[in-house]
Amino acid sequence: MSLILVPTPIGNLEDITLRALKVLREADLIACEDTRTSSILLKHYDINKPLTSFHVHNENEKLPLLLGKLRSGEKIAVISDAGTPGISDPGWILLKRAIDEGLEVDVLPGASAVIPAVLMSGLSPQPFMFMGFPPEKSGERVKLFESVKNFPFTLCFYISPHKAEKDMLNMIEVFGDRQASLVREISKIFQEAIRGNLSQILERVHDGVKGELVLVIEGGKSEADNDLWKSEAERMFETGASVKDIVKAVAEKYNVPKNDIKKFLLTL
Repeated sequence: MSLILVPTPIGNLEDITLRALKVLREADLIACEDTRTSSILLKHYDINKPLTSFHVHNENEKLPLLLGKLRSGEKIAVISDAGTPGISDPGWILLKRAIDEGLEVDVLPGASAVIPAVLMSGLSPQPFMFMGFPPEKSGERVKLFESVKNFPFTLCFYISPHKAEKDMLNMIEVFGDRQASLVREISKIFQEAIRGNLSQILERVHDGVKGELVLVIEGGKSEADNDLWKSEAERMFETGASVKDIVKAVAEKYNVPKNDIKKFLLTL
C-alpha cells in the first residue's frame, strides 16, 4: 500500500498493534501532526524514519508534496498525536485525494477514544452518532444541537477543556437535562468517567477540567416518549396547574427542554 493511516496510542504507549509498528518501520516517510510528540512514540519502539509535519495549519500546503511522493511509489504512513488520523485530526483530505487519483490506500484498525467512551458511559451503544468537536461560535453550536436533538441516537462529542462549560450550557438549553457521561484521559493514569445528568456534570467541571474529553449524551425521545410527556402536560393544564409548574414538573420527570414544553402548552 502507498498511503496508510495508522492509529497511535491515545494514552498508554502499549495501545498500538503489531501491524501498526510493522507499517511504521517499513514506511519511506511518516507524516505526523507534531514531530516532537510522535518522536516519543517512535523512539520508544526504536523506529527511525524520516518525519514531516502534517497538521491542520499546513495540511493543504503539504498535499502536493505528499501526493507527489505517493505517485512516485513511496510508502507514506500518516499518524496523529493520538488515536486514528482523519477523525477530527489531519489525514482525511490526503486520503480523499489519494482515493480520487486511484492511488493505493489503507486504514489500519486501532486506538480511538470514541468507542471506549461510548461503552464506559453506560448509555446505549447502538445506535450512536459521533459529532466531533462542536462549533466554536455559540449560535452555530445551538443550531447544530437543534438539528440532532430529536434523533434517538446516543450522541458522542469531543470537548475542549476550556470550552466544556459553554458547550454543556448550550446542550442543556437545547437537549434538556439528559443523562450523560464525561469521559476524560482515556487509557491514561487519571482516566475517569463522570456520569449523571448534564447539570450534575456541569457542576463538576465548573471550576475547570483537564485532559482529553469525550462527552456522551443519551439520544432524543421517541414518538411514544413524546406522547407521554405531552399527555401529562395536557392533563396538568386541564386541572388548572400554572404554566410554570407544568414546565418544571414535566422537564424534571421526562428530561424535556423547557422551551419545548412551553411551545406545546401554547397550542392547547
